Amino acid sequence: MKILAADIGGTTTKMAICNETGELEQFREYDTESVKGGPYVIEKLITQLAEYEGYDAIGISTAGQVDIEQGSIRYANENIPNYTGMRVEQLVSDKLCKPVKIENDVNAAALGEMQFGAAKPYHDFLCLTFGTGIGGAIVLNRSIYRGANGSAAEFGHMFTHPLRDQQELGRLPYYERYASTTALVAEALKVNSSCNSGRNFFQMLKNGHAELEPVLVQWIEEVAAGLASLIHIFNPPAIIVGGGVMEQDELVKLVEAETKKLIMSSFANVAIKKASLGNKAGLLGAASLFIRQSC
Repeated sequence: MKILAADIGGTTTKMAICNETGELEQFREYDTESVKGGPYVIEKLITQLAEYEGYDAIGISTAGQVDIEQGSIRYANENIPNYTGMRVEQLVSDKLCKPVKIENDVNAAALGEMQFGAAKPYHDFLCLTFGTGIGGAIVLNRSIYRGANGSAAEFGHMFTHPLRDQQELGRLPYYERYASTTALVAEALKVNSSCNSGRNFFQMLKNGHAELEPVLVQWIEEVAAGLASLIHIFNPPAIIVGGGVMEQDELVKLVEAETKKLIMSSFANVAIKKASLGNKAGLLGAASLFIRQSC
C-alpha cells in the first residue's frame, strides 16, 4: 500500500509517497503561504498533490484542531486565516478521487513516532513538541485520546505558574509562555540581543557565550516542571519530546535529569525520549492513518 502524505505547517508544506515500511519517495516542500488563508492553502495543496501518481490514498497532517469525524478544521488561529470550518477531507477527495484522512499535526507526529520512530515499543505514551508554542498528544492503547470534544492534550495551555505572576500584564501564565522555544529566545534576548532563534541560542552556547547558560538552566526547569505534572497525572511509561530545539541528545538528557528530580520515586521508571523522525514525523504520521490499519 502506498500513501500520498502531506504535512501542512504555518510556514512550509511537505509531501511524499510513503510505503508500509516508512520509506518516503518523491519528497517535496514548498511555502504554505498561510497568510493568504485556508481556502488558498487547500487549493494550492490540491494542485501540488495532483502532480503525483501511483498511490492508494491521501493522509494529511495539519496545524489546527481537527474534527476527524467531519474531516474538517474545528479551530485554527490567525496563523492560517479563514481555515476554521473547512472540510478538508471532502475538498481533497472530491478533486482527486481518492480516500482522504486528516489529523492534527502533533497527533500525526505522535502516530508517526509510534509506527516508525521512538515510540514503537510503547502502547501508551505522551508526545510534546516544543516550538513557537507547545503541542501535545496522548496515546492510549496505540490510539489517540481525543477527549470530550476532540481537543485533548492542549498541554501548552496548562497552568504552571500562579495567575498573579502575569495577571497585571493581561497574559495568562500558560506552560508555553515559560517553556516553549519562543519563551527561551525571549529570555535570551534580554541578555544578548544577537540571540534571535533557538538554533542560534545553542550555537552561541557552543561558541562560549556563558551569559546564556543561566537562561538555559531556567528554561530546563520550566520544561521539567510541566513534564513532572504530566507524569504525576498520567503515569506514562514514556514521554516523547520533539520540535527543533529538542533534536539535541544532550538537551533531552538534561531535561530528563531535571524532571526526575521533581517526581515521586514511584514514577521514576518513566522514559523521556527524543523524537527520532525529525521534520518527517508529520508526513509519516499522516501516512500511518492508513498504513497501520493494514499492518
